Amino acid sequence: METNRDDFIIAIRSAFLKKGTKQRFSLIVLLFFSITILVLGKYNFKGINYLKSGLNELIYRVTFIVSAPENFIKNTYNLTLSHINLYNDHKKLKKDFKALQAENFNNSFIISENEMLKAKIDDIVDSSSEILAKVLVDKQSPFLKSIIVNRGSKDGIKLGMAVLDEEFLIGKVVEVNFRTSRVLLLSDLNSKIPISVEPNSVQSILTGTGEKYGKLLYTQIEKFNLKTGDQIYTSGSGGIFKSGIPIGKVNFIDDSNEAYVIFHSDFTQLRLVKVILYENLN
Repeated sequence: METNRDDFIIAIRSAFLKKGTKQRFSLIVLLFFSITILVLGKYNFKGINYLKSGLNELIYRVTFIVSAPENFIKNTYNLTLSHINLYNDHKKLKKDFKALQAENFNNSFIISENEMLKAKIDDIVDSSSEILAKVLVDKQSPFLKSIIVNRGSKDGIKLGMAVLDEEFLIGKVVEVNFRTSRVLLLSDLNSKIPISVEPNSVQSILTGTGEKYGKLLYTQIEKFNLKTGDQIYTSGSGGIFKSGIPIGKVNFIDDSNEAYVIFHSDFTQLRLVKVILYENLN
């Protein structure tokens, strides 16, 4: 029994050795074959060129077939991942939409409530006329900051009407002619309007400085905790302008606790303005 077992082991080893010899022989033949093709290819033999083309075509086909499963798995994985991401994005967008919808309902309620409160305190709640006007002359001087527009009494312009650049207050009508009117800008030294500083609802007076910025008067900055970036709106006091028209923001506070305001509109670039008469329509 032991002799038969040894013979069997020797036979297996012999088979492996023969297989190894065949593999080495095959590699050597393949190496010489490749070198032969490369050398003969330099001399442009048609047969060699056809053979090279055929081998390249065979290699490309085999590569495509071999890589097909890998590409399929990779594409399937990417498609699945994309689908998962799309589903997550959809859930997030749906959640954001619901939040925006709730916020919109809340804003609508606040707006309606604000209008009701304004009506109760007899505030200016609406406008009776809105006229688009073109700037004809820009009167700039160290003291006078005003513009002339091509609308006058024939167009319904009245003294005291508010003048806006888009949605931002820039001044009021101080002189009316038949075809033209003069608008005193907020930057003029003679301009003084009641304003509210948000978010703390601090009441103050905004006066012009003759420059590109305004200044707050009668305001104790330390007491009311004013800071750079606070927004400036009309307060509605005096019955000239309705409350809540944006004007500018606190730009800086100097060492003497004086607050200066930069306007939202550039008064040197005015071309078309809106002239509006705000009245209490209750």
